[in-house]
Amino acid sequence: MDDTTRSTAPAPTASPAPTASPVAVPTRAARLPWPSLLVLGGAAFTMVTAEMLPTAVLPQMSAGLRVSEAETGLLVSIWAAIVVVGSIPLMRLTRRADRRAVIAWSLVALAASSALTAVAPAYEFVVGARVFGALAVGLLWATTNAHTADLVPDDALARAVAVVLGGATLGTVLGTPIASLVADAVGWRTVFAGLAVLGLVAALLVATVVRRSTGGAADEAPDASGAAPTAGPRATRGAQRPHLGPRMRAMIAVLGLVALLLVGHYGVYTFVTRLVEVPAAGVPGGVGAMLLAFGIASAVGVGLAGRFGARTGRALLVSAIGTGVAVAALAVVDTHPVVGVIVVVAWGVASGALPPLAQTLVLRLAGPEGRGLASALIPVVFNLGIAIGAAAAAGLVAGVGVSAVPLAGAAVIGASVVGLALAVRMPDRTSN
Repeated sequence: MDDTTRSTAPAPTASPAPTASPVAVPTRAARLPWPSLLVLGGAAFTMVTAEMLPTAVLPQMSAGLRVSEAETGLLVSIWAAIVVVGSIPLMRLTRRADRRAVIAWSLVALAASSALTAVAPAYEFVVGARVFGALAVGLLWATTNAHTADLVPDDALARAVAVVLGGATLGTVLGTPIASLVADAVGWRTVFAGLAVLGLVAALLVATVVRRSTGGAADEAPDASGAAPTAGPRATRGAQRPHLGPRMRAMIAVLGLVALLLVGHYGVYTFVTRLVEVPAAGVPGGVGAMLLAFGIASAVGVGLAGRFGARTGRALLVSAIGTGVAVAALAVVDTHPVVGVIVVVAWGVASGALPPLAQTLVLRLAGPEGRGLASALIPVVFNLGIAIGAAAAAGLVAGVGVSAVPLAGAAVIGASVVGLALAVRMPDRTSN
């Protein structure tokens, strides 16, 4: 598959039967491999639920392990750190393996981690099990990203990514609340045991339903001109180091700027309950209802990203601008509950579109031969953005107060928007 970020050239993977390219493009875009994408979306649901599960069962797990809630919450931070450290090395170790097999076995490893957590006799054993699970999920995210891109033509990439990341969004919107309810009813260990079963089911479905990719497992980047290597994947795999051509430089720039954007967004989201507690007091259901509205709006944003992701760079800019405006508007949500609801919903829609659009743009810029590296970098960048944003916002709240968080976050997002406006045009300028 050629790099089709140049919108004037039709994708070369069209079926040989149609001869008129204007007709082939929309037909091809409509033929998503739905069974494969839905199963991969289910795997994403399992991954996100596993990552956030300690926060859903925080009081029960803390009491059961006889540790503080802060120590239990630290399990999420440890998870993110392991994903950052382990994703790229594991992706390189498995780069020659069939991606479908890597996804399936990584889900088995995640299931084993969850089962070990369910029977862990002490906190230290839970930490070890979580480290094992985080390594599996780091490899899962990287491999799932690359495999999704290999399953579809470029003009359908945004829609495919949106389907898979829709599962991740549901993990936040549904998986965590359901886990909390189950923990209240039958205990936190049963929740982790259920997650182990879910992981095994997902692994079986991946092995039996998901199609093998046609793009191979090579992970070389395009050459210095931005074109893919002319030799076949088997001939070139491991024979050369990636070259930073124009598109790869643009991809790295976009990744860095998306990380900066996520610092601003997640820094503010860390204190969302504090920021919306005043308007939430006038809303039925209070803060919980506001968070549910944000989650549903985020799911809508993911859907919009798939629908309007053909011009990925422009759509990403619009989403980033909308996120920045909504974050800044959090400074005035105290004026009326209706204002609070509108701002939270707008924030959810805009920020929900960010991950699929950013991922789609990065994979397109990397091209088929650079997707292994790009897919490994995506979870690293996202988890770094979350960790740095949360830590920076915590420092700001401790020093100044929570009221300073929205405008500071909006300023960081604004800086990333300026950079993104330049970065998404880099390949076009260098090719002229």
